[in-house]
Amino acid sequence: MTLACRIGVQLPEVERYVPMADYLDLARRAEDAGFDSVWVGDHLLYDLPHGATRGPWEAWTTLAAIAAVTSRVELGPLVASTAFHAPAMLAKQAATVDAISDGRLVLALGAGWNRREFDAFGFPYDRRVSRFAEALTIVHALLRDGRTSYAGQFYAVDDCVLDPRPARDVPLVLGSNSPRMLAIGLPLVDAWNVWWSVYDNSAARFASIKAEVDAAAPAGRTVEATACVLVTLPGGQGRVMGESYDAPVATVTLDSLAEHLQAMAEAGASHLQLVLDPITADSIDAVGRVVSAARAAPRG
Repeated sequence: MTLACRIGVQLPEVERYVPMADYLDLARRAEDAGFDSVWVGDHLLYDLPHGATRGPWEAWTTLAAIAAVTSRVELGPLVASTAFHAPAMLAKQAATVDAISDGRLVLALGAGWNRREFDAFGFPYDRRVSRFAEALTIVHALLRDGRTSYAGQFYAVDDCVLDPRPARDVPLVLGSNSPRMLAIGLPLVDAWNVWWSVYDNSAARFASIKAEVDAAAPAGRTVEATACVLVTLPGGQGRVMGESYDAPVATVTLDSLAEHLQAMAEAGASHLQLVLDPITADSIDAVGRVVSAARAAPRG
């Protein structure tokens, strides 16, 4: 049995400063290395543990640039915070990037979590999940039907028309596995995603969470399971991000990666986004070789 899930890679956020030309080179390198997808975090600002404040490139303009310099890989935000974009404009951005990429966008959506960037850029932090529910309703209607009116507590659109429309149904991914977010998203999305620290970077724990999500899905709906995987390479010193996590997580290295990918696929993951530590051109090449070999290897 060969590896039966798609494999992508997350590009740098604030691990270090990456000039845009180098950033686009990493995206092309991932495509050349055989990855199925490349992903960009939709964040604005982090206060880092050593005291510095650093921000990544803006996600949607970056995705448009990546779409223009690649030809095969899927691409998307991991994940787009609906709080940072008026929902109708988010649908417009998604339709445009999907057109630039000739139908390769995967739209992963979440409510956001990092209060620092909400406050710094003037976005409301309160009732994020309630706001997300309204935003997802509008985005879904525009991307699926091309036209909608909606009047909610936080957002309102009046006979909004998405034109030009995408030539296909852009896949929607829910960037959460919390019960309330699942209740909102599972009736509408095509897949859900879980971050590596949430499921301890463990295939067994992922399988357990997937069973819980499957039980929560509406009857008759099949929603694919996707997950991020932290891969520690030589020189990795831990993720330098604004996030924090206390529980120990399983270590996945180059030597154990193929086995881990197979275990995740057998646990039901249809798409895995690899978070490489460190994330460099050399690490993309090295992991790409392991992924290619894993796909080619026969398994009993």
